[in-house]
Amino acid sequence: MFDFHARVPQEELNRRLAALREKLTATDPDWALAIFNHKISLYYLTGTMQEGVLTLTPDQAILWVRRSFQRAQTESALDDVRPMRSFRTLGEYFTDVPACVYLETKTATLDWLAMVRKYLPFDSWKPVTPLLNSLRAVKSEYEIECIRKAGTLIAEVTQTVLPQIVREGMSEAELCGAVYLELLRRGSMGVSRYNQPLGEEAGGYGGFGENTLIPAAFDGPDGCVGTCVAMQSIGSAARLLRCGDLILMDQPGGALGYHADKTVVYYYGRLTDDPRADTIREAYELCVRIEKWASAQLKPGAIPEQVYLQAVDMVPEKYQKGFMSGGKFLGHSIGLTMDESPVLAKSFREPMQEGMVFAVEPKIALDGIGMVGTENTYLVTPSGGQSLTGSILPLTELG
Repeated sequence: MFDFHARVPQEELNRRLAALREKLTATDPDWALAIFNHKISLYYLTGTMQEGVLTLTPDQAILWVRRSFQRAQTESALDDVRPMRSFRTLGEYFTDVPACVYLETKTATLDWLAMVRKYLPFDSWKPVTPLLNSLRAVKSEYEIECIRKAGTLIAEVTQTVLPQIVREGMSEAELCGAVYLELLRRGSMGVSRYNQPLGEEAGGYGGFGENTLIPAAFDGPDGCVGTCVAMQSIGSAARLLRCGDLILMDQPGGALGYHADKTVVYYYGRLTDDPRADTIREAYELCVRIEKWASAQLKPGAIPEQVYLQAVDMVPEKYQKGFMSGGKFLGHSIGLTMDESPVLAKSFREPMQEGMVFAVEPKIALDGIGMVGTENTYLVTPSGGQSLTGSILPLTELG
């Protein structure tokens, strides 16, 4: 049985901290102190998400917690967890502050930096995020098992449960809500996290027909009208399902902080009665072929940029404009956030490593019709990508 409330094993945390120290030393033999404050980083390195910081030195790792210290003690297997009144506590402990420290420069705000430097008066700082991201890019067996569980939940709900939920006249928001509830019932963590300032959402995208072509602020191929102007997610309560609609569900799910991602597309009604049937089928089958080909390339040593460019070459001219709806990628790494690195896109030339995980999502926008496409989450293995989210579905009629 999968324990959805299990804490991150101590040996897993020790391995991560040792690997990070090794990367820091290889980059900068004289490094003395790194400070982590982003909650996802804290979870990755300590196993808990509290208000506080982790200080890492070559021979010590201390989690300083403002709230909740009691919960941090319960959840974290880290050896050294201490209460913290304010950053003054750190200043009292670190009496010999190095001139330069490593910080999460992408997420540390100016206000946070000012508070820290008030009591830890270092002169300069260097970014630690690239080193941490390279470490997180290759998943351990523990992490892969979490992603696999998340993928199993998504596959069951989108492939088996969703077709039983769909009915004419239901809204996009109602369908997304029903899918979300089914995921929660099975243990999914109920939130999707992104490597963005406003980095969380409750559900994925759901849409019918032309609504899936409405671009969203997030850099993805499919669109969503959202629940309102201020929320470009879930779907509209006003757009109701009718015969002849394409149904797109771009659905993430999670287990113990780790995400998987899958997209399914269904046709509501009889596709043979639709005058656009040939175009819909042809575009969908092209996406299926691209995903099958691309997933087979996900082997150690493969170059992400080359996979992307060769996939683009597979797209006929008539679909070039709509392919990925103008987006410049084919897939993205996924783990503690939905949008990790590396990406199947230009400029990503570092060879893949076994244990990386990619969501591959070829999609085509069809003017006046909607978005078609596929998506599954794959583990990089010596024999090619291993799906963690079930199979690629044929274009299936519902209703």
